[in-house]
Amino acid sequence: MSFHESWVEKQIREAQERGEFDDLPGAGKPLRGLDDADPDWWVKKMMAREGIDPSDALPPVMLLRRERAGFPESLAEVRHEEGVREILRDYNQRVIEDRRRPALGRRSPIWAPTVDVDEMVEAWRVLRAELAKTVAAQGPSVGEPQRKSWWKRAWGGRHTG
Repeated sequence: MSFHESWVEKQIREAQERGEFDDLPGAGKPLRGLDDADPDWWVKKMMAREGIDPSDALPPVMLLRRERAGFPESLAEVRHEEGVREILRDYNQRVIEDRRRPALGRRSPIWAPTVDVDEMVEAWRVLRAELAKTVAAQGPSVGEPQRKSWWKRAWGGRHTG
């Protein structure tokens, strides 16, 4: 042990001499992440490891803006107009509630836009009509069984006459 060698360095050197570091996984490979200049690397890796969606960390106004950007395509699966209207009214209500929160700092607050419910419902109708045409043009799926009436399902399709 040299004069400048610490106790820890001595333990490492002796373990290397005994071969305790040989055949470790990753031996001879470069260390990952040394070139990463991102100060948030550890947060991103933890979120990926834990399966956390990074958009959950966005401020509410940004989530509202992202939701607005998805209209009317995100409403395509809603079957009834009243359901679409309810979703849009709920969105507008959340936007108004967000605007009522006090702004922090000296910057101008970011606002999410409200939607014109009637205009968006009309866009939804057009989208649904286009989707219906596309589905009709494709015809029934090859592997999709035809649905039996409730009577045939109850009796198993047997003829009792």
